[in-house]
Amino acid sequence: MSEDLFAQATPGWQPLAARMRPRDLGEFLGQEHLLGPDKSLRQALEAGQLHSMIFWGPPGVGKTTLARLLAEQGQLRYTSLSAVMSGVKEIRAAVVEAREHQEFTGKPTLLFVDEVHRFNKSQQDAFLPYIEEGLFVFIGATTENPSFELNSALLSRARVYVLKSLGEEVLLRLLQEGLQEPERGLGQQQLQADENALLVLARAADGDARRALNFLEIAADLAENGQITEKTVAEVVQESLRRFDKGGEAFYDQISALHKSVRGSDPDAALYWMCRMLDGGCDPLYIARRVVRMASEDIGNADPRGVQLALNAWDVQTRLGSPEGELAIAHAVVYLAVAAKSNAVYKAYNAAMQTVKNSPSYEVPLHLRNAPTSLMKDLGYGHEYRYAHDEPEGYAAGENYFPEAMGVTRFYQPVERGLEIRIAEKLRHLRQLDATWARGSNSEV
Repeated sequence: MSEDLFAQATPGWQPLAARMRPRDLGEFLGQEHLLGPDKSLRQALEAGQLHSMIFWGPPGVGKTTLARLLAEQGQLRYTSLSAVMSGVKEIRAAVVEAREHQEFTGKPTLLFVDEVHRFNKSQQDAFLPYIEEGLFVFIGATTENPSFELNSALLSRARVYVLKSLGEEVLLRLLQEGLQEPERGLGQQQLQADENALLVLARAADGDARRALNFLEIAADLAENGQITEKTVAEVVQESLRRFDKGGEAFYDQISALHKSVRGSDPDAALYWMCRMLDGGCDPLYIARRVVRMASEDIGNADPRGVQLALNAWDVQTRLGSPEGELAIAHAVVYLAVAAKSNAVYKAYNAAMQTVKNSPSYEVPLHLRNAPTSLMKDLGYGHEYRYAHDEPEGYAAGENYFPEAMGVTRFYQPVERGLEIRIAEKLRHLRQLDATWARGSNSEV
């Protein structure tokens, strides 16, 4: 559970990604927006003012390594917890050890908590008094949006730093160092790799340094005659999937991008985000279900065929699977992107639901109730109900279908696009009939 940064490591085999961890900030690649000259974290470090912080970023960008290096730079004892493996018992033990260390040295302990978002509220709250009293310099690492996953009390005591995915240039440099470094890397094996082969590895790593070095190590094992070729790396990365953490930040960002591309009538961007999700391992049925939602929310009655086409695509995916089903979903996505747009039903539904939640439970008017028994008829159920099919134009002008205490309310406002142009014309005509009926009724009075 606890690690002393300055203790001697036990000799033994380690994977290349572990051996190539930066030994100081000079070897740390990437995150120049935090560690470059005059940047915020660099200034705090150089001023000797380490504070509690949250590292938010995708896997393999150096969150754990950076925490270790900060402890070393600040000459602080380093200890770590994993929110996946640890509980209250481990937190208490870390507190006891940190207290003993502080009493002996007068210095706080840098406590690194990996995947801190996996701790529940009570576990997160357990750190607060020790952060406030200065027992810990707290660093939490998370791949999830801290705004949603971390308690506001913890966030208020720690500064959030966003770590970015590593670019191809950074990953290429890392791979070259891993290939050539004689002590920690693969330099003793005297391997050769052309730049195109390393570029394939860098792209397949998708911003993740650990993944890139793992790929390189496997490619080294498969190399023939000391040569890592494009064919070799193709075998290594052929089964790899890009980063797509279902239920995580990247997942919701990409489905949001797909939805907004459809809403914005951009079929090309919509296809791109759909393919990004599929390439990352997203279940096509999930995409199909969301496409149906898009059809209802953003196309609606402007083109009612959109919902049917989306449902058909879902059905094809269910019946045939991949790749036929994915093509059908793409068909639906493109159609919805170029279809006329209307959110009138979506807005009307939300407005009606809000009205219902904010209103009393009004009774159904007597004339709208069925009267299957003589008692119900005697009580006035169904009395003076006007059967629309028997009325001119099949419409009972002036009839009220709302609760009497509520009165007529207009939720649905068609837009002047697609089929809703015709729907709006029809509603205007019906309301003119209502107005004519009302004038006639008043004149009779």
